[in-house]
Amino acid sequence: MVEPLTDFPEKFEERRRLTALLADGSRCELELDHLWPHGRRLVFKFSGVDSISEAESLAGAELQIRLEQRAELKPGAAYVGDLIGCRVCASQGGAAAEDIGSVTEVMFGAGSAPLLIIRDPFSGRERMVPFAEEYIGRLDLGQRLIELKLPQGMLDLDAPLSQEEKDEQHRKH
Repeated sequence: MVEPLTDFPEKFEERRRLTALLADGSRCELELDHLWPHGRRLVFKFSGVDSISEAESLAGAELQIRLEQRAELKPGAAYVGDLIGCRVCASQGGAAAEDIGSVTEVMFGAGSAPLLIIRDPFSGRERMVPFAEEYIGRLDLGQRLIELKLPQGMLDLDAPLSQEEKDEQHRKH
């Protein structure tokens, strides 16, 4: 079973050669024989993968296509891989924008919009911010920059404590 993280699942009919990024970080090339829907997921049958035990070796893998096979996106849309490493600047409540770090991960399943996991390289603090259209001020993948316009206080919600904040809390107790 495959959980499609694409807006174009129908394109798998055209793209038969896929790369699997396995849980251990290795990659393997796969040839798609056929696929069929199963609820909100897809079932893939790969050439040479003829048993359940062989298929289990692919569990947790991320299926990828070649860059040149990507579908054209509408303006303002982006591929997840293109977001990783982008610098993020954010303003809250109309205040001046500040650099809050770089995207280290994009997490799905936490709501209607994926979450950007943004890490500040100086403090080590991680923040989760929805990658929602209403918060995107500017998306410039050529410059590797995402500018966000956030509601006041959003960056403080559910933010993990920095080491300095943990030390201060420890001193108080």
